[in-house]
Amino acid sequence: MTEERVRVAAVGDIHCGADCEGTLRPMFEAAAREADILLLLGDLTKYGKPEEVELLRHELEPMRGIPVVAVLGNHDFESGNEDRVKAALADAGVTVLDGTATTMLGIGFAGTKGFGGGFGRRSLMAWGEQATKAFVQEAVDEAAKLERALGELRTEQKVVLLHYSPVHETIVGEPEQIAPFLGSTRLEEPIDRFRADVVFHGHAHYGSPDGRTKSGIPVHNVAMPLLQRIFPDRPPFRLVEIAVRRALHAR
Repeated sequence: MTEERVRVAAVGDIHCGADCEGTLRPMFEAAAREADILLLLGDLTKYGKPEEVELLRHELEPMRGIPVVAVLGNHDFESGNEDRVKAALADAGVTVLDGTATTMLGIGFAGTKGFGGGFGRRSLMAWGEQATKAFVQEAVDEAAKLERALGELRTEQKVVLLHYSPVHETIVGEPEQIAPFLGSTRLEEPIDRFRADVVFHGHAHYGSPDGRTKSGIPVHNVAMPLLQRIFPDRPPFRLVEIAVRRALHAR
């Protein structure tokens, strides 16, 4: 067996809109130089409009030839065009995960958007009004999608992509009143059970960069506004190296 180190860059909440032309390209140029693969953690557009995706496709041109894997965020659903957003990104060569998995460079990636619901003993329960039950059910469904995606992977290394946080630790810094809208503990259980190696998410612009699940799996909040604030002197993406073991094949 040989061991290689794959450099994974991750960023979310880039919010590409009508005013983004040329503003994201320097970040993607830096990612293309420093990383072997790029992960995008939702809120790729401001309102999920087709013209915003078209601009994003141009901004992503420096990543040509480098794998890009993404999940959508709540902003990408705002205009009801999420299927068109996914299709346009796929046309640009981006692999969009929605309760699905893919394997690239020897690493398995499982992703879904996720949803809110709160954390720990303060999680919202499916009780009372139908609207409350529907809100909770969305989180349950997203956790089930992540579970199915992780179950598809046969790789030694597993990376999870989410937009919403699976742990409270990485939303610390946000107003506590909005915690139920920033993530859900329900997403944490499949991550621990399938022993993922690392989790990336966005959404919490004023949260904290690092946390861990109950079993100790690293969780990184890579919302671009957060990275720009705490790492002002470097490109706004998180770079993580993952060791991949490959079998030697005799000729």
